Amino acid sequence: MLADLEAINARLPLAQGGGLFKLTIKDGKWSTVEAQEEIVVSDGHVPISKLNFEELRTAREIDLQGRVLLPGFVDVHMHLDKAYSITHVRNRSGTLLEAIENYRSVTPTFSKESIRERIVKAALRAASFGSLTLRSHLDVPFHLGREVAMRTVEAALEAREMVKDFVDIQYFPMYFYDPAQERRLTDFAEETLRMGIDGIGGAPHLAPDPEAGIRWAFQLATGFDRQIDLHCDESDDPELKTIDVYCDQVQLHGYSGRATAGHLCSLSAMAQKEADRLIAKMAEAGIGAVTLPAVNLYLQGRGDQGNVRRGLTRVKELMKAGVPVAAASDNIQDPFHPFGRGDMLQIGLITAYAAHLAGEEDIVTLLKMLTNLPATIAGVPEYGVSAGNPASFVVFDGMSGEELFQELPATRWVYNKTRWIYASELKRQWTDLLSSAVTVSL
Repeated sequence: MLADLEAINARLPLAQGGGLFKLTIKDGKWSTVEAQEEIVVSDGHVPISKLNFEELRTAREIDLQGRVLLPGFVDVHMHLDKAYSITHVRNRSGTLLEAIENYRSVTPTFSKESIRERIVKAALRAASFGSLTLRSHLDVPFHLGREVAMRTVEAALEAREMVKDFVDIQYFPMYFYDPAQERRLTDFAEETLRMGIDGIGGAPHLAPDPEAGIRWAFQLATGFDRQIDLHCDESDDPELKTIDVYCDQVQLHGYSGRATAGHLCSLSAMAQKEADRLIAKMAEAGIGAVTLPAVNLYLQGRGDQGNVRRGLTRVKELMKAGVPVAAASDNIQDPFHPFGRGDMLQIGLITAYAAHLAGEEDIVTLLKMLTNLPATIAGVPEYGVSAGNPASFVVFDGMSGEELFQELPATRWVYNKTRWIYASELKRQWTDLLSSAVTVSL
Protein backbone atom coordinates (compact mmCIF):
# COMPACT_ATOMS: atom_id res chain seq x y z
CA MET A 1 0.00 0.00 0.00
CA LEU A 2 1.31 3.44 -0.88
CA ALA A 3 2.11 5.67 2.05
CA ASP A 4 0.18 8.86 2.65
CA LEU A 5 1.93 11.91 4.09
CA GLU A 6 1.02 15.32 5.48
CA ALA A 7 3.60 18.09 5.88
CA ILE A 8 3.14 21.50 7.46
CA ASN A 9 5.32 24.62 7.45
CA ALA A 10 6.83 23.91 4.03
CA ARG A 11 8.36 26.94 2.34
CA LEU A 12 7.76 26.98 -1.44
CA PRO A 13 9.81 29.74 -3.08
CA LEU A 14 8.53 28.74 -6.55
CA ALA A 15 4.85 28.98 -5.61
CA GLN A 16 2.99 32.17 -6.43
CA GLY A 17 3.80 34.55 -3.61
CA GLY A 18 6.17 32.03 -2.03
CA GLY A 19 5.52 31.58 1.65
CA LEU A 20 4.49 28.65 3.82
CA PHE A 21 2.24 25.75 2.85
CA LYS A 22 0.52 22.67 4.19
CA LEU A 23 0.94 19.74 1.81
CA THR A 24 -0.65 16.31 1.57
CA ILE A 25 0.34 13.31 -0.53
CA LYS A 26 -2.09 10.59 -1.52
CA ASP A 27 -1.10 7.51 -3.53
CA GLY A 28 2.19 9.07 -4.60
CA LYS A 29 0.69 12.36 -5.85
CA TRP A 30 0.16 15.78 -4.39
CA SER A 31 -3.37 15.81 -3.03
CA THR A 32 -3.58 19.32 -1.57
CA VAL A 33 -1.32 22.37 -1.56
CA GLU A 34 -2.71 24.93 0.89
CA ALA A 35 -1.14 28.28 1.81
CA GLN A 36 -0.47 29.07 5.47
CA GLU A 37 -0.43 32.56 6.95
CA GLU A 38 2.33 31.75 9.44
CA ILE A 39 4.22 28.92 11.13
CA VAL A 40 1.77 26.39 12.55
CA VAL A 41 2.52 24.69 15.88
CA SER A 42 1.21 21.14 16.10
CA ASP A 43 1.83 18.39 18.61
CA GLY A 44 0.81 15.76 16.06
CA HIS A 45 3.41 16.66 13.42
CA VAL A 46 6.93 15.50 14.23
CA PRO A 47 9.75 17.91 13.26
CA ILE A 48 11.65 16.39 10.35
CA SER A 49 14.94 17.21 12.07
CA LYS A 50 14.11 14.80 14.90
CA LEU A 51 13.51 11.77 12.67
CA ASN A 52 16.15 9.29 11.62
CA PHE A 53 15.75 7.76 8.18
CA GLU A 54 13.79 4.72 9.30
CA GLU A 55 11.43 6.87 11.38
CA LEU A 56 11.02 9.25 8.47
CA ARG A 57 9.96 6.45 6.15
CA THR A 58 7.05 5.49 8.40
CA ALA A 59 6.02 8.99 9.56
CA ARG A 60 2.63 10.22 8.37
CA GLU A 61 2.63 13.75 9.79
CA ILE A 62 5.80 15.86 9.68
CA ASP A 63 6.73 19.46 10.39
CA LEU A 64 9.24 21.05 8.02
CA GLN A 65 9.63 24.03 10.39
CA GLY A 66 9.84 26.57 7.57
CA ARG A 67 12.41 24.68 5.48
CA VAL A 68 12.51 25.09 1.71
CA LEU A 69 10.86 22.41 -0.43
CA LEU A 70 11.46 22.25 -4.19
CA PRO A 71 10.34 19.82 -6.86
CA GLY A 72 13.15 17.42 -7.70
CA PHE A 73 15.94 19.04 -9.72
CA VAL A 74 16.11 18.24 -13.43
CA ASP A 75 19.74 17.99 -14.57
CA VAL A 76 19.15 18.20 -18.31
CA HIS A 77 22.73 17.90 -19.59
CA MET A 78 25.11 15.33 -18.11
CA HIS A 79 27.67 12.76 -19.25
CA LEU A 80 27.06 9.92 -16.82
CA ASP A 81 29.15 7.42 -18.79
CA LYS A 82 32.25 9.62 -18.49
CA ALA A 83 31.75 10.49 -14.81
CA TYR A 84 34.50 9.55 -12.36
CA SER A 85 36.93 8.56 -15.14
CA ILE A 86 39.53 11.18 -14.14
CA THR A 87 41.76 8.58 -12.50
CA HIS A 88 42.00 6.77 -15.85
CA VAL A 89 42.40 9.69 -18.23
CA ARG A 90 43.73 13.22 -17.67
CA ASN A 91 43.79 16.48 -19.61
CA ARG A 92 47.07 18.36 -19.19
CA SER A 93 46.20 21.38 -21.35
CA GLY A 94 42.68 21.73 -20.01
CA THR A 95 41.31 22.14 -23.54
CA LEU A 96 38.23 20.55 -25.05
CA LEU A 97 40.16 18.99 -27.91
CA GLU A 98 42.66 17.25 -25.63
CA ALA A 99 39.82 16.00 -23.45
CA ILE A 100 38.13 14.48 -26.51
CA GLU A 101 41.34 12.92 -27.83
CA ASN A 102 42.44 11.51 -24.48
CA TYR A 103 39.05 10.06 -23.63
CA ARG A 104 38.68 8.46 -27.04
CA SER A 105 42.14 6.90 -26.72
CA VAL A 106 41.15 4.94 -23.61
CA THR A 107 37.51 4.26 -24.50
CA PRO A 108 38.22 0.76 -25.91
CA THR A 109 39.74 -0.25 -22.54
CA PHE A 110 36.55 0.44 -20.57
CA SER A 111 34.46 -2.66 -19.96
CA LYS A 112 30.68 -2.53 -20.04
CA GLU A 113 30.70 -3.25 -16.31
CA SER A 114 32.97 -0.32 -15.49
CA ILE A 115 30.86 2.09 -17.57
CA ARG A 116 27.69 0.81 -15.92
CA GLU A 117 29.24 1.21 -12.48
CA ARG A 118 30.16 4.84 -13.16
CA ILE A 119 26.67 5.65 -14.43
CA VAL A 120 25.03 4.08 -11.37
CA LYS A 121 27.38 5.91 -9.01
CA ALA A 122 26.86 9.31 -10.69
CA ALA A 123 23.07 8.89 -10.96
CA LEU A 124 22.59 7.86 -7.33
CA ARG A 125 24.91 10.61 -6.13
CA ALA A 126 22.90 13.16 -8.08
CA ALA A 127 19.68 11.76 -6.61
CA SER A 128 21.09 12.18 -3.10
CA PHE A 129 21.49 15.92 -3.83
CA GLY A 130 17.90 16.13 -5.07
CA SER A 131 18.14 15.57 -8.84
CA LEU A 132 15.33 13.19 -9.74
CA THR A 133 15.38 13.49 -13.55
CA LEU A 134 18.62 13.33 -15.53
CA ARG A 135 19.34 13.66 -19.23
CA SER A 136 22.66 12.11 -20.14
CA HIS A 137 24.51 12.37 -23.42
CA LEU A 138 26.41 9.18 -24.21
CA ASP A 139 29.75 8.72 -25.96
CA VAL A 140 29.19 6.24 -28.81
CA PRO A 141 32.44 6.30 -30.86
CA PHE A 142 31.19 4.33 -33.85
CA HIS A 143 34.46 4.93 -35.69
CA LEU A 144 36.16 2.68 -33.11
CA GLY A 145 33.85 -0.15 -34.03
CA ARG A 146 30.25 -1.15 -33.42
CA GLU A 147 31.11 -3.29 -30.38
CA VAL A 148 32.85 -0.42 -28.58
CA ALA A 149 29.99 1.97 -29.34
CA MET A 150 27.28 -0.52 -28.32
CA ARG A 151 29.10 -1.27 -25.06
CA THR A 152 28.16 2.14 -23.66
CA VAL A 153 24.55 1.89 -24.84
CA GLU A 154 24.06 -1.49 -23.17
CA ALA A 155 25.76 -0.32 -19.96
CA ALA A 156 23.55 2.79 -19.87
CA LEU A 157 20.31 0.86 -20.33
CA GLU A 158 21.29 -1.69 -17.68
CA ALA A 159 22.25 1.11 -15.26
CA ARG A 160 18.92 2.86 -15.81
CA GLU A 161 17.07 -0.31 -14.90
CA MET A 162 19.15 -0.63 -11.72
CA VAL A 163 18.37 2.90 -10.48
CA LYS A 164 14.82 3.34 -11.82
CA ASP A 165 13.26 3.34 -8.35
CA PHE A 166 15.41 6.31 -7.34
CA VAL A 167 15.91 8.51 -10.41
CA ASP A 168 14.66 8.81 -14.00
CA ILE A 169 17.25 8.97 -16.80
CA GLN A 170 16.92 10.03 -20.43
CA TYR A 171 19.68 9.07 -22.89
CA PHE A 172 20.80 11.08 -25.93
CA PRO A 173 23.81 9.40 -27.63
CA MET A 174 26.26 11.69 -29.37
CA TYR A 175 26.10 10.25 -32.88
CA PHE A 176 28.95 11.70 -34.96
CA TYR A 177 27.90 11.83 -38.58
CA ASP A 178 30.36 10.46 -41.14
CA PRO A 179 29.14 10.37 -44.76
CA ALA A 180 31.52 7.49 -45.50
CA GLN A 181 29.71 5.36 -42.88
CA GLU A 182 26.23 6.85 -43.18
CA ARG A 183 24.33 3.62 -43.85
CA ARG A 184 26.10 1.65 -41.11
CA LEU A 185 25.83 4.53 -38.63
CA THR A 186 22.13 4.95 -39.38
CA ASP A 187 21.52 1.23 -38.82
CA PHE A 188 23.36 1.43 -35.51
CA ALA A 189 21.50 4.54 -34.35
CA GLU A 190 18.13 3.08 -35.30
CA GLU A 191 18.95 -0.08 -33.36
CA THR A 192 19.80 1.92 -30.23
CA LEU A 193 16.52 3.84 -30.51
CA ARG A 194 14.59 0.57 -30.72
CA MET A 195 16.47 -0.63 -27.64
CA GLY A 196 15.11 2.25 -25.55
CA ILE A 197 17.33 5.25 -26.23
CA ASP A 198 15.28 8.42 -25.77
CA GLY A 199 16.55 10.97 -28.25
CA ILE A 200 19.16 12.18 -30.72
CA GLY A 201 22.36 13.88 -29.60
CA GLY A 202 25.54 15.02 -31.26
CA ALA A 203 28.11 17.80 -31.62
CA PRO A 204 27.92 18.88 -35.27
CA HIS A 205 30.32 21.80 -34.79
CA LEU A 206 33.11 19.22 -34.40
CA ALA A 207 32.30 17.48 -37.70
CA PRO A 208 33.84 18.32 -41.11
CA ASP A 209 30.34 19.04 -42.51
CA PRO A 210 28.14 20.32 -39.66
CA GLU A 211 25.16 21.09 -41.90
CA ALA A 212 25.04 17.53 -43.28
CA GLY A 213 25.30 16.17 -39.74
CA ILE A 214 22.39 18.28 -38.53
CA ARG A 215 20.22 17.23 -41.48
CA TRP A 216 21.02 13.57 -40.78
CA ALA A 217 20.18 13.99 -37.09
CA PHE A 218 16.76 15.40 -37.98
CA GLN A 219 16.06 12.55 -40.38
CA LEU A 220 16.68 10.19 -37.48
CA ALA A 221 14.67 12.24 -34.98
CA THR A 222 11.65 12.69 -37.22
CA GLY A 223 11.73 9.07 -38.34
CA PHE A 224 11.41 7.87 -34.74
CA ASP A 225 9.47 10.88 -33.41
CA ARG A 226 12.14 11.67 -30.80
CA GLN A 227 13.49 14.87 -29.31
CA ILE A 228 16.84 16.23 -30.46
CA ASP A 229 19.51 17.76 -28.21
CA LEU A 230 22.76 18.93 -29.78
CA HIS A 231 25.98 20.35 -28.40
CA CYS A 232 26.25 23.64 -30.27
CA ASP A 233 29.29 25.80 -30.90
CA GLU A 234 31.32 24.86 -27.82
CA SER A 235 34.13 27.13 -28.90
CA ASP A 236 35.59 30.61 -28.51
CA ASP A 237 35.47 31.06 -32.30
CA PRO A 238 32.85 33.73 -33.16
CA GLU A 239 32.60 32.36 -36.71
CA LEU A 240 31.26 29.03 -35.47
CA LYS A 241 27.48 29.26 -35.94
CA THR A 242 25.96 25.80 -36.32
CA ILE A 243 23.04 27.13 -34.27
CA ASP A 244 22.04 29.06 -37.41
CA VAL A 245 21.54 25.85 -39.41
CA TYR A 246 20.00 24.14 -36.39
CA CYS A 247 17.30 26.82 -36.19
CA ASP A 248 16.53 26.37 -39.90
CA GLN A 249 16.08 22.62 -39.47
CA VAL A 250 13.91 23.03 -36.37
CA GLN A 251 11.57 25.31 -38.29
CA LEU A 252 11.62 23.10 -41.37
CA HIS A 253 10.58 20.00 -39.39
CA GLY A 254 8.20 21.71 -36.97
CA TYR A 255 10.33 20.84 -33.95
CA SER A 256 9.56 23.88 -31.83
CA GLY A 257 9.68 22.86 -28.17
CA ARG A 258 11.38 19.55 -29.00
CA ALA A 259 14.91 20.76 -29.77
CA THR A 260 17.64 21.75 -27.33
CA ALA A 261 21.01 23.46 -27.81
CA GLY A 262 23.73 23.02 -25.21
CA HIS A 263 26.77 25.25 -24.55
CA LEU A 264 26.44 28.00 -27.24
CA CYS A 265 29.83 29.38 -26.17
CA SER A 266 30.69 31.12 -29.43
CA LEU A 267 27.57 33.25 -29.03
CA SER A 268 29.36 35.23 -26.33
CA ALA A 269 32.44 35.77 -28.52
CA MET A 270 30.72 37.23 -31.58
CA ALA A 271 29.69 40.80 -32.34
CA GLN A 272 26.53 42.05 -30.63
CA LYS A 273 24.52 42.48 -33.83
CA GLU A 274 25.17 38.92 -34.96
CA ALA A 275 24.47 37.51 -31.50
CA ASP A 276 21.18 39.43 -31.42
CA ARG A 277 20.21 37.93 -34.78
CA LEU A 278 20.89 34.36 -33.68
CA ILE A 279 19.19 34.77 -30.31
CA ALA A 280 16.07 36.13 -32.01
CA LYS A 281 16.19 33.21 -34.44
CA MET A 282 16.39 30.72 -31.56
CA ALA A 283 13.39 32.31 -29.89
CA GLU A 284 11.40 32.18 -33.13
CA ALA A 285 12.37 28.54 -33.74
CA GLY A 286 11.43 27.49 -30.20
CA ILE A 287 14.77 25.99 -29.20
CA GLY A 288 15.61 25.48 -25.54
CA ALA A 289 19.10 26.41 -24.32
CA VAL A 290 21.28 24.83 -21.65
CA THR A 291 24.20 26.66 -20.10
CA LEU A 292 26.97 24.55 -18.56
CA PRO A 293 28.81 27.13 -16.47
CA ALA A 294 31.20 24.92 -14.52
CA VAL A 295 32.62 23.09 -17.53
CA ASN A 296 32.67 26.05 -19.89
CA LEU A 297 34.46 28.21 -17.33
CA TYR A 298 37.01 25.40 -17.03
CA LEU A 299 37.54 24.57 -20.73
CA GLN A 300 37.09 27.81 -22.67
CA GLY A 301 39.50 30.68 -23.19
CA ARG A 302 42.57 28.45 -22.84
CA GLY A 303 44.34 30.28 -25.64
CA ASP A 304 43.69 33.74 -24.24
CA GLN A 305 46.00 35.91 -22.16
CA GLY A 306 45.10 38.79 -19.90
CA ASN A 307 41.37 39.29 -20.45
CA VAL A 308 40.47 35.60 -20.69
CA ARG A 309 37.12 34.74 -22.24
CA ARG A 310 35.08 32.54 -19.92
CA GLY A 311 32.95 30.71 -22.46
CA LEU A 312 29.55 31.18 -20.83
CA THR A 313 26.74 31.81 -23.29
CA ARG A 314 24.60 34.98 -23.21
CA VAL A 315 22.26 33.76 -20.48
CA LYS A 316 20.44 37.01 -19.70
CA GLU A 317 20.02 37.99 -23.34
CA LEU A 318 18.61 34.57 -24.25
CA MET A 319 16.14 34.81 -21.38
CA LYS A 320 15.10 38.34 -22.32
CA ALA A 321 14.38 37.13 -25.86
CA GLY A 322 12.09 34.40 -24.54
CA VAL A 323 14.43 31.42 -24.94
CA PRO A 324 14.04 28.98 -22.02
CA VAL A 325 17.49 28.60 -20.42
CA ALA A 326 18.39 25.82 -18.01
CA ALA A 327 21.64 25.28 -16.13
CA ALA A 328 23.12 21.80 -15.82
CA SER A 329 26.11 19.83 -14.50
CA ASP A 330 27.67 18.53 -17.73
CA ASN A 331 30.81 16.57 -16.77
CA ILE A 332 31.74 15.18 -13.36
CA GLN A 333 35.34 14.33 -12.47
CA ASP A 334 36.54 13.40 -15.95
CA PRO A 335 39.06 14.90 -18.43
CA PHE A 336 36.50 17.51 -19.50
CA HIS A 337 36.04 18.73 -15.92
CA PRO A 338 38.03 17.35 -12.96
CA PHE A 339 35.60 18.66 -10.34
CA GLY A 340 31.85 18.53 -9.69
CA ARG A 341 29.55 16.05 -7.97
CA GLY A 342 26.16 16.41 -9.63
CA ASP A 343 24.86 18.90 -7.06
CA MET A 344 22.52 21.33 -8.80
CA LEU A 345 22.72 23.87 -5.98
CA GLN A 346 26.44 24.11 -6.66
CA ILE A 347 25.69 24.57 -10.37
CA GLY A 348 23.14 27.25 -9.50
CA LEU A 349 25.71 29.14 -7.44
CA ILE A 350 28.28 29.01 -10.27
CA THR A 351 25.58 30.25 -12.65
CA ALA A 352 24.81 33.12 -10.30
CA TYR A 353 28.43 34.23 -10.34
CA ALA A 354 29.14 33.67 -14.03
CA ALA A 355 25.88 35.08 -15.43
CA HIS A 356 25.56 37.94 -12.91
CA LEU A 357 22.34 36.54 -11.47
CA ALA A 358 23.13 37.30 -7.87
CA GLY A 359 20.55 39.93 -6.99
CA GLU A 360 17.75 39.16 -4.57
CA GLU A 361 15.31 39.37 -7.46
CA ASP A 362 17.31 36.71 -9.36
CA ILE A 363 16.86 33.90 -6.82
CA VAL A 364 13.59 32.59 -8.27
CA THR A 365 15.10 32.79 -11.77
CA LEU A 366 18.04 30.64 -10.64
CA LEU A 367 15.76 28.11 -8.97
CA LYS A 368 13.64 27.86 -12.12
CA MET A 369 16.80 27.21 -14.18
CA LEU A 370 17.31 24.08 -12.05
CA THR A 371 13.68 22.93 -11.91
CA ASN A 372 10.76 24.17 -14.03
CA LEU A 373 12.73 25.25 -17.10
CA PRO A 374 14.77 22.05 -17.56
CA ALA A 375 11.62 20.04 -16.82
CA THR A 376 9.94 21.79 -19.76
CA ILE A 377 12.99 21.26 -21.98
CA ALA A 378 13.13 17.57 -21.05
CA GLY A 379 9.40 17.12 -21.55
CA VAL A 380 8.80 15.93 -17.99
CA PRO A 381 5.01 15.54 -17.60
CA GLU A 382 3.03 16.79 -14.61
CA TYR A 383 6.00 18.47 -12.95
CA GLY A 384 5.97 20.63 -9.83
CA VAL A 385 4.29 20.96 -6.45
CA SER A 386 0.70 21.07 -7.59
CA ALA A 387 -2.35 18.92 -6.87
CA GLY A 388 -2.43 15.87 -9.11
CA ASN A 389 1.27 15.89 -9.97
CA PRO A 390 3.65 13.13 -8.83
CA ALA A 391 5.14 13.95 -5.43
CA SER A 392 8.86 14.02 -6.17
CA PHE A 393 10.71 16.66 -4.18
CA VAL A 394 13.66 17.64 -2.02
CA VAL A 395 13.64 19.42 1.35
CA PHE A 396 16.65 21.53 2.34
CA ASP A 397 17.98 22.60 5.71
CA GLY A 398 17.53 26.21 4.64
CA MET A 399 14.80 28.74 5.32
CA SER A 400 14.76 30.72 2.06
CA GLY A 401 15.70 30.40 -1.58
CA GLU A 402 18.53 32.87 -1.07
CA GLU A 403 19.91 30.86 1.84
CA LEU A 404 20.19 27.81 -0.42
CA PHE A 405 22.87 29.57 -2.48
CA GLN A 406 24.44 31.33 0.49
CA GLU A 407 24.95 28.16 2.53
CA LEU A 408 24.63 25.26 0.05
CA PRO A 409 23.00 23.24 2.87
CA ALA A 410 24.46 19.77 3.14
CA THR A 411 21.38 18.34 4.82
CA ARG A 412 18.66 17.29 2.40
CA TRP A 413 15.68 14.96 2.47
CA VAL A 414 14.69 13.48 -0.89
CA TYR A 415 11.29 11.94 -1.71
CA ASN A 416 10.58 10.16 -5.00
CA LYS A 417 8.22 7.54 -6.34
CA THR A 418 5.96 7.35 -3.27
CA ARG A 419 8.71 7.17 -0.62
CA TRP A 420 11.70 8.85 0.97
CA ILE A 421 14.84 7.69 -0.83
CA TYR A 422 17.53 9.70 0.97
CA ALA A 423 18.13 11.73 4.12
CA SER A 424 21.52 13.21 4.94
CA GLU A 425 22.86 13.87 8.41
CA LEU A 426 21.46 17.02 9.96
CA LYS A 427 24.13 19.72 10.12
CA ARG A 428 22.04 22.51 11.64
CA GLN A 429 22.33 20.84 15.07
CA TRP A 430 26.04 21.65 15.01
CA THR A 431 25.29 25.23 13.93
CA ASP A 432 22.78 25.64 16.75
CA LEU A 433 25.25 24.17 19.25
CA LEU A 434 27.98 26.53 18.07
CA SER A 435 25.63 29.51 18.35
CA SER A 436 24.74 28.50 21.91
CA ALA A 437 28.40 28.23 22.82
CA VAL A 438 29.12 31.70 21.47
CA THR A 439 26.17 33.15 23.38
CA VAL A 440 27.34 31.58 26.64
CA SER A 441 30.89 32.86 26.16
CA LEU A 442 29.61 36.38 25.59
